[in-house]
Amino acid sequence: MENETVINENEAGNGLDAYRDKVSKVIGEIEKVIVGKRPEIILLLTAMFAGSHVLIEDVPGTGKTTLAATVAKVTGLEFRRAQFTPDVMASDITGYNIYNRQKEEFEFRQGLVMCNLMLADEINRASPKTQSALLEAMEENKVTVDGVTYPVPDPFMVIATQNPTGYVGTYPLPEAQLDRFALKIRMGYPSPEEELSIVMARRGVNPLDGVENVISADDIRRIKEGVSDIRIDGELYRYIVSLVGATRKHGSLALGASPRASVALMKLSQAYAFIRGRSYVLPDDIAAIFRPAIGHRLMLKQDARLKGTTADEVLGEILRSTDVPYKGRRQ
Repeated sequence: MENETVINENEAGNGLDAYRDKVSKVIGEIEKVIVGKRPEIILLLTAMFAGSHVLIEDVPGTGKTTLAATVAKVTGLEFRRAQFTPDVMASDITGYNIYNRQKEEFEFRQGLVMCNLMLADEINRASPKTQSALLEAMEENKVTVDGVTYPVPDPFMVIATQNPTGYVGTYPLPEAQLDRFALKIRMGYPSPEEELSIVMARRGVNPLDGVENVISADDIRRIKEGVSDIRIDGELYRYIVSLVGATRKHGSLALGASPRASVALMKLSQAYAFIRGRSYVLPDDIAAIFRPAIGHRLMLKQDARLKGTTADEVLGEILRSTDVPYKGRRQ
């Protein structure tokens, strides 16, 4: 994804024009803390405006938790952080009923999901039962406790983090749960110049303390509603299905992407088009988010792994070999 100025191509349309400046300010405020990661910031906001969830995977100290906390402060969303460890229980996530002796009845105590933005820090360190407790909330925006259903707030987003190198005491996320995350983002190390800027900025106060709230939960709800009306040409629906379908036929893959991935790719492309300042989706919008939207949903065959093939390489090959609407093949 190219590092370009956002919301500068055309009018966003669909009632979204009033939010163009606000979204640009959101990105600017986040960049006061997260240096040199504009593409990753845009991807996270793309998922937020598409009503989706994000998994951030990278080594410790690259800004995963800081990014989530900064987004929460800039957007003014109710934020809760769960430090996932083996002793965290499913009821901590969903909530539980406790008996009130004075009222002689059970009362519901809210779990961590009852917020707008939940950070599931090091999600792979929690037990599978606790991990699965997130599934209903992520997929259906509700939780069920003792047969009673409780809606989670709107908007609701889960940002989960995990360390790809520390496997001791971890429980790898199963494919069913990985599929619930619309995007998987890698932060990566900063350049020497960016790292110098980070170090110097932290000589005194924490840069997060100077970040301002420039958008509200109501704004995000309205953006989500408007994003769903971003226009997608019929040929682009076919393009999405062709790209996702190609993952099920590729010789290096034992498991391709599901129809849920096609739906996610469609919604993400609409949100990405809005951030780029358009009221319609282009093939390049779909291509820009194809790898982070699909890569974590795939399973490589054993021989492909032994050869050092990566999911990113396979997706790049699929992008090049699939006809692009109005253009032909990518080079």
